[in-house]
Amino acid sequence: MEVVMHRAFLSLFAGFLTALSPATLLAEKKPNILILYADDLGFGDLGCYHPESKIPTPHLDKLAAGGMRFTDGHSSSGICTPSRYALLTGRYHWRKFHGIVNAFGGSVFDEKRLTLPEMLQQRDYATAAIGKWHLGWDWDAIRKPDAKGREVQSGKRKRKVWGPDDFDWSMSIPGGPLAHGFDNYFGDTVINFPPYAWIKDDKLVKAPDVPMDTTKWKKIKEGNWECRPGPMVSDWNPYQNIPVTTQKGVEYIQKQAKDDTPFFLYFAYPSPHAPIIPNDKFDGKSMAGPYGDFVFETDDSVGQLLDALDKAGVADNTLVIFSSDNGPEHYAYARDVKFGHWSSHPLRGLKRDIYDGGHRVPYIVRWPGKVQAGMVTDALVSQIDIMATLAAVVSFDLPKDAAEDSHNLLPLWTGQTVESPRRHHIHNTHAHSFAIRSEGWTLIEGKSGYHSGRYQDWEKRRKVMAEAKGGRHLFHIEEDIGQRKNLIGENPDKAKKLSDLMNKLRDQGHSAPRLAK
Repeated sequence: MEVVMHRAFLSLFAGFLTALSPATLLAEKKPNILILYADDLGFGDLGCYHPESKIPTPHLDKLAAGGMRFTDGHSSSGICTPSRYALLTGRYHWRKFHGIVNAFGGSVFDEKRLTLPEMLQQRDYATAAIGKWHLGWDWDAIRKPDAKGREVQSGKRKRKVWGPDDFDWSMSIPGGPLAHGFDNYFGDTVINFPPYAWIKDDKLVKAPDVPMDTTKWKKIKEGNWECRPGPMVSDWNPYQNIPVTTQKGVEYIQKQAKDDTPFFLYFAYPSPHAPIIPNDKFDGKSMAGPYGDFVFETDDSVGQLLDALDKAGVADNTLVIFSSDNGPEHYAYARDVKFGHWSSHPLRGLKRDIYDGGHRVPYIVRWPGKVQAGMVTDALVSQIDIMATLAAVVSFDLPKDAAEDSHNLLPLWTGQTVESPRRHHIHNTHAHSFAIRSEGWTLIEGKSGYHSGRYQDWEKRRKVMAEAKGGRHLFHIEEDIGQRKNLIGENPDKAKKLSDLMNKLRDQGHSAPRLAK
């Protein structure tokens, strides 16, 4: 009901929301851009999305109140690397790959692929990435010629594990953020992957000198470390990730605010992805255990970065976007039992799943004076659309071989329309399972909508219909947001129409309106 009322308000006052046309927006000073990207955060974790959430998120709730909150926003995938690729290229990940970059894996970007930061560099933006990268580097370039590593058994397969002496850590690492449009980078590439060390731009700040040893770290607070073996700096402390990167983000904002050059900061959190390691001062701040406390710490970091914008005097000319790469990890099932907090509320599914809980994520946009505060919309949008939208913001003509699936949402953001240009969205995590959302319906084609496992006790408690045999599921999302009732038997014509549309969008190589014939 709340969403419908807000959309009616938007429709009635569309001409008055900003009193600015897109042309007027483009003639003004280019805004700074801050993208805040959480990791494994659930749709129902934030208070602004779920009033009964057991996790306080005051800063993100305030951010939403100051801008537009999307209730039907999606990432490209149900896992990390693909969603990040789609965000930074405006292209469905499945047109190129499906899985994540593993430890010491190479870049997922093609050399000639235009990225979001490269586009902004061409509009004279200073660009920086801080935090999680997980899009690959050319580690082979700094690996010693005689390095052999060692094979270790990991589950059902063997992995190559490299030691601290297998690399020349004094060398620059090609293929990372600086190779794809960022002027600066600071982070540890992936919190649970080696090397366990800080990276500044394209060099390690300190050379790893020991193999990873989790016994050197303070006891984990929930779940498992999930850290892959490899080289580590002997005094490495994963608990310092958020405090250190947050400080770097604050310093970057302070520095850039003194310059007339607009800046783009892509700040990617390691949280609340495993390992779940909130710092001690955040213990007990939620009613959802250590995971909830970790979300609270993430919210606290967001507050520090937003406060830095205010203190630097640039908040009014900074466009802030907040979202998450995918839904919450499988620990959410135990959390639901123990604390009565379902991180995907009111959705079905988690990280990796093709059900909405795997990819429908928090999605908030704040742009003072351009995006009306306090707006809530159920318009269908994707993180893939950010590139075309920012291209419109900075007056950049996207070439035909870039951002092939990105839709310009600027008229929606600024109140010129209440309708999204995006009519369809294709969901995918693994190669043999796809789903399409169109006209309020979702068709799933695959053996199952689950990839993180099926929990029948959860289905029983949540009154969810068991999965049908045959691997095809049809849901009327507008009436069944929790995807509880499979309507495939009653609507074969609708299923065929959606299947044909999905195949067409997949085969033609693009879906952006500007590329339509």
